[in-house]
Amino acid sequence: MLKIEEKVVLAPYTTLKIGATAEFFAVIKSREDVLEAVHWAKSRKLPIFILGGGSNLLISGSVKGLVLKNEVKGSEILEDKKEYALATAYSGESWTKFVKFTTDHGLYGLENLFLIYGTVGAAPVQNIGAYGVELKDAFYHLKAIDLKTGHEKIFSLTDCQFGYRDSIFKKKLKGRYFIYSVTVKLSRKPDFKLDYGSIRTELEKKGIINPRLNDVVRVIQEIRNAKLPNPVSLPNAGSFFKNAEISRVHFNRLIKKYPAMPSFPIGRTKVKIPTGWLIEQAGFKGKAVGPVRMYEKQALIMVNHGQAEAKHALALVKKIKAAVKKRFAIDLEEEVNII
Repeated sequence: MLKIEEKVVLAPYTTLKIGATAEFFAVIKSREDVLEAVHWAKSRKLPIFILGGGSNLLISGSVKGLVLKNEVKGSEILEDKKEYALATAYSGESWTKFVKFTTDHGLYGLENLFLIYGTVGAAPVQNIGAYGVELKDAFYHLKAIDLKTGHEKIFSLTDCQFGYRDSIFKKKLKGRYFIYSVTVKLSRKPDFKLDYGSIRTELEKKGIINPRLNDVVRVIQEIRNAKLPNPVSLPNAGSFFKNAEISRVHFNRLIKKYPAMPSFPIGRTKVKIPTGWLIEQAGFKGKAVGPVRMYEKQALIMVNHGQAEAKHALALVKKIKAAVKKRFAIDLEEEVNII
């Protein structure tokens, strides 16, 4: 029997530790729990909101309807071939634990995504990415439950409409499905992506020229720990903004004024600019509004020093967007989901 509570404070369930109350709240640990919750909410004509690890989320007010805390966990190898394997995890599983599961099985493809906080279910919503790799590069399919009907549907790579930190689940199907499991197709042979960020440099510092899988995972863990705060010790929601994508024409104008501006080409017509650099240049690295500030080691990360409210976070976001717009004529877009 699903236990449904009323007026539950949500801040403890988010890594930023900001949040008001849920009108109704339940923890789900199985497919049966999901179906029971769908039936309960439907009979009362209430919306459903899924809460995973709460790592990419800013709850700006009370949440109407039924909030489901996803605790459906576990990982398994579905199919194991000589050249590849299919690995599946349930959506409430920790993403980092799933990546560790795949690397422990000698599978290549997710190692660059190690130590991204959050759950497996959130990964396809965001099309999470790091160090030149995105989930879509290894994605096979996912299973989801329709929150209106309770019916299950399988989504292929094409169905998900993945984009940069984007998917159909953030747009057309936002709030429609509960992602139940995610399956990835991973290689049995090494195909490392080492030239994004400082991965290769750090490996070379250790004298590692021909890295093994555990070497890459260890170095990525060290890099991330060195510049990104652990939300357990310093509450944060990860990268608050997406990296900026601008036209090459716009970039050509900016580079004349800011020759040191880092950039990455996207095809022939666009260029990606690290938003952390833009925020730092606009003077907001380490800058605070009340108890929230942009982290001094990485300006893309908003941290909460305690007792912060949504109004503090939103005020800082507004100031940053205005400053970057004024200086660079770039409109920043939040990566964090604000509800």
